[in-house]
Amino acid sequence: MSATDYRDFYRGRQVLVTGALGFIGSNLSRALADLGAHVLAVDSLLPDYGGNLFNLAGYEDKVRINIADVRGHGMEYLVRGQDILFNLAGQVSHIDSMVDPFTDLEINCRSQLWILEAVRKSNPGLKIVYAGTRQVYGKPMRLPVDETHPLNPTDVNGINKISGEFYHLVYHSVYGIRSTSLRLTNTYGPRQLIKHNRQGFIGWFIRQAVRGEEIQLFGDGQQKRDFDYVDDVVDALLRAGAMDAADGEVFNLGGEAPVALLDLAKMLVEIAGRGGSYRLVPFPADRKKIDIGDFYADTTKIRKTLGWQPGVALRDGLARTLDYYREHARHYL
Repeated sequence: MSATDYRDFYRGRQVLVTGALGFIGSNLSRALADLGAHVLAVDSLLPDYGGNLFNLAGYEDKVRINIADVRGHGMEYLVRGQDILFNLAGQVSHIDSMVDPFTDLEINCRSQLWILEAVRKSNPGLKIVYAGTRQVYGKPMRLPVDETHPLNPTDVNGINKISGEFYHLVYHSVYGIRSTSLRLTNTYGPRQLIKHNRQGFIGWFIRQAVRGEEIQLFGDGQQKRDFDYVDDVVDALLRAGAMDAADGEVFNLGGEAPVALLDLAKMLVEIAGRGGSYRLVPFPADRKKIDIGDFYADTTKIRKTLGWQPGVALRDGLARTLDYYREHARHYL
């Protein structure tokens, strides 16, 4: 599979997406349907986790939606006959993982084993692409962070996401189940949960910009991060699903250049143009303990292996995102 015809690969394929009514899952499901795939969208619609039926508005006839929890024997039925599984079901809040570690364990570890066992028993020829996270690295020892960097997470979510990723790699090496993991960085864009601030700062900053509210930055605002627009993340997932070179591998995603959070806030206020503002405030104690300082990824491996690179510039992506939420505010705010 070459780096040019990976999109053609999906025409007529049976594709299962877990977490499909969430932010990345819904954008991926829409893209797959547009490419001619037969998409089965599975989501538990647990409150506060980002699942939103409006995320697949206009695609109800192109995508089969199944409201189900991936923890259970129903997965054996759901994986049958599928060619590819994009495994995006997960709990992504770092704060929630510290407040309620057992729920995070259930969703990010036990659920992954349910899925993998279902595949092993019912459809071992299935290809799985797992949505991992940069959070597994913890506080960087060197920058940019490549895939050989030690794994040292600062919160329960990071530990459980490492475990979920390792389960996939072990099932690849022991059972021959074709699995790959993409370690996602700060993804932003349309259809993201912005109702509360527990699923990362970027969605919350966007909400405040849309509403013309003050964006509060912790510390000096100089922490650097890299960002990926959701369409670029979908493109990486599609490449990983179509290409055999991804099997058994982990890949970092990352933006073109790291950006200080203060500069991000200034950019958002400028694009929004609605009397918004920003202010530096002291770090809350609970967040300071799990803050990782600067983080940006080395994406050499995925560029070389899968031909991926981010295509949407940060300013352009933020403008598109703000436009989306202005138009559909009642479904998200």
